[in-house]
Amino acid sequence: MRTRVQAAMLLFVVITVAAFAVPLLLFTASDRTQQLVLARSADLDRFASLMDQAAQTGDTSAVTAEARRYTQLYGEPLVVTDTRRRPIVQTGGMRAADPAVGRLLDAALRNQTAHPSGALRPWSKGSRMFAEPAGTGTRVSGAVVLRASVETAAEDVTRRWAAVIAGTALVAVACTVLARAATRWVVSPLRRLDRAVGQLAAGLPPEQTRAGGPPELRQLATGFNRMARTVTAALEQQRRLVADTSHQMRNPMAALRLRVDALHRHLPSSADRTYTGVTTELDRLETLLDDMLTLATAEHRAGELAVTDDSGAHCDATAVATAQYRLWEPVAHRAGARLTLDAAATPVMAACTDHELAQITDILLDNAIKYAGPDAEISLRCTVEGRHAALTVTDDGPGLTSEEIAQATTRFWRSGRQRQDGTAGTGLGLAIVEQLLAGREGRLELEPARPRGLRATALLPCAVTDAADRGAGGAG
Repeated sequence: MRTRVQAAMLLFVVITVAAFAVPLLLFTASDRTQQLVLARSADLDRFASLMDQAAQTGDTSAVTAEARRYTQLYGEPLVVTDTRRRPIVQTGGMRAADPAVGRLLDAALRNQTAHPSGALRPWSKGSRMFAEPAGTGTRVSGAVVLRASVETAAEDVTRRWAAVIAGTALVAVACTVLARAATRWVVSPLRRLDRAVGQLAAGLPPEQTRAGGPPELRQLATGFNRMARTVTAALEQQRRLVADTSHQMRNPMAALRLRVDALHRHLPSSADRTYTGVTTELDRLETLLDDMLTLATAEHRAGELAVTDDSGAHCDATAVATAQYRLWEPVAHRAGARLTLDAAATPVMAACTDHELAQITDILLDNAIKYAGPDAEISLRCTVEGRHAALTVTDDGPGLTSEEIAQATTRFWRSGRQRQDGTAGTGLGLAIVEQLLAGREGRLELEPARPRGLRATALLPCAVTDAADRGAGGAG
């Protein structure tokens, strides 16, 4: 945002300075050109007056001597003729017979004054021709043509333009400095506010935004700080409630289990079914407490990763998948299912920690073994898909419908079939996986398997390790 604001302000400065400088440059050039024209017109008037006197007296010595002194002094040639175009004086190599001079003489003898048009520029070279008739009123007694050099005037225009451009550059630099300062004054509080909003959105306590900038921004920062304190306190209370509830209920749950186990020895055999139901519910409640605590931890960790840089975390997904396969293969065998592993021959580096990927794999395998049913075929696959490391668990169980897949990551959601079957589960597993993946900029994809079953794919960005960097550099 700061760059865009500065660019807009600088563009405005450039347009404003150009709107001031360009007319000033044109004016200075036109003014110096006018000075040249006026000066040479005065010289022509003087020679025209001398020629008129010479025509009346028949003595041309004065105009001849003055013309030669003028050329010696200023280096600008001129031609003076009578009404029949006979040269009275010609200096500096300019002759009345020259075509260009002849055209000007003809115009002057027709009582027409000829002055050059167009303003001078710094790059103007050569000379300009001036012509004026001699005489009074409509009576013409001769003609005067002057060739004036424009180099001195062009140098004056160059100096004036340089002064204008230097002044314009100083103004532009000053405006640029002021624009940067004004932009920093306005944008810096917005950047701090944006950073605090990101922290708050991630569920972390945001830093207090310092009041600065315009009054409206200071008021906004003060209001945001009040809101952030309220929201942070509410989120912290919610986290503490979940964590404290999970921790505080462990001791009563452990004591209750001890009492139920102790009571079992005194129960008749007819109460075994009731005892089994009680212990099953105790197991389910303990699992629910563990999953709630795990979900709260995953959400907090995802919030931290959203606003912090942990780009150095990486692990070999192939090694993690192999290790978890060895742990879960006996479990699948006892459940009557068959678990297979399809892992890449080379390491697949994922941008997460070993513990996080192992936890994701455990939840996906546990769900597959638990809900696919006996005689199910379950596969664990680790591959690279584009820029992501993919860990896929596929089963040929009953699977989920498209409507159920859309709700599968909702907290405490279980399909109607699982509730009817009484299959153990808290409905928090996939929600935990989703939070763990979100913290690492990954995602969970659920889709039906063919011909039946469910395919769950955990996608994580591929990690670039130092060894890979060195290998790529050596290859290049």
